[in-house]
Amino acid sequence: MSKTRRSTGGVVERATARGISYHVRFRACGRRQSVHVGYAVDGTTRRDAERRLAYELTRVERGEWAPPAIQEPQAVVPTFREAASDWFAARKLEGGRSGRGLRPASVADLEWRLGHLLREFADTPLDQIDVAAVDAYRRRLVRDSELGGRSINRTLETLAAVIEEALETGILTGRNPATGRRRRLPVEPPPRTFIDRAEQIEALLDAAGHLDRQRPGVYRRAAVATLVFGGLRIGELAALRWSDVHLASGRLHVRDGKTAAAARPVDLLPLLRDEFATLAANRGSADSEAYVFGTAKKGRLRASNFRRRVLAPALTLANEQLGERGAEPLPAGITPHSLRRTFASLLYAIGESPPRVMAQMGHTSPNLALAIYAKAMNRSDGEPERLAALVGHPIASTDIILGDDQMRTERRITPTVASEPRRPLESRG
Repeated sequence: MSKTRRSTGGVVERATARGISYHVRFRACGRRQSVHVGYAVDGTTRRDAERRLAYELTRVERGEWAPPAIQEPQAVVPTFREAASDWFAARKLEGGRSGRGLRPASVADLEWRLGHLLREFADTPLDQIDVAAVDAYRRRLVRDSELGGRSINRTLETLAAVIEEALETGILTGRNPATGRRRRLPVEPPPRTFIDRAEQIEALLDAAGHLDRQRPGVYRRAAVATLVFGGLRIGELAALRWSDVHLASGRLHVRDGKTAAAARPVDLLPLLRDEFATLAANRGSADSEAYVFGTAKKGRLRASNFRRRVLAPALTLANEQLGERGAEPLPAGITPHSLRRTFASLLYAIGESPPRVMAQMGHTSPNLALAIYAKAMNRSDGEPERLAALVGHPIASTDIILGDDQMRTERRITPTVASEPRRPLESRG
């Protein structure tokens, strides 16, 4: 009489983050099996594991044993606080213009937006934030807060971004309840000011030069000229180093741009090239990595300091000078970004095409370029010619042809406007 071989197995103890975990191992169904019994912290002992092993071996011998059914884990939908924390952490580390993280100002802005959202949705599971909840949040802010429509919409954009990531990763399904025009408050577009008269630009530069003479070593005129004739953003101006300025080739390179398209070469108009040549001649240091418009302690220029100490007094003095001549004052609300738009207007005045202006300004969309183009070129008062003479550049006649999928130009160079030889603005009559 033959003997049936009895199945054998053993108890396994594992050290885990929860403490000792007990498992039983044995052969069944042609392979080695492992069954978890429990944790010591929950009261499971080795004796319990030995009893479980005996039970499983008996089932194997009877032919009753089968692998346990695999149960799919139930997905736990995170609360808005949990999802927003993960989203915010990723944005801080990977966001920004270069993918190397957000700047402090951007971090502070997101913290401000999330602060309003957390007061409303902190412990709400993401799948419970529906259109009705979003609309109720928007109405509450309109009713109870001092935020304007534009600020409320910014918080809604962030809410939509957090939910969108959950949709992309499969945590949620369906559509994003925070998107769509009906979720946003209607707001008036901000005024887009810029200077489009040669006399006003000259007055602003002369005023900045006058302030320079009152405090030697501060180059207000050159900084203003760089915004007007180079189209840099205020952050790009502050980040500009001497290694970015190439007078021999007539270019400067923006390397710390707002977007990938913002990292760009900018061709120096003749007047701006003269300004940089003068500035380079008066440099006190040969350090190529020094900021062109750094502070007295060689630090980076702050945008708030430029507005307060450079632009504001220059605008005041320029308007005084224009008023003494009975000339039209500068437009109200001029900001550093207004001077950037002024650069676009100047390029159109000398006949540059919208694609060319987009490249020089670091834009990816033609919308702003065409908006300024329409205003700048719809003139018959001789101002385009005066602006072209101001920068010392020949005028080109440009025809814009818009198609369904592209924007192209046909450009014809026309004779340069006759003008007297260029000389410093402050010496002009």
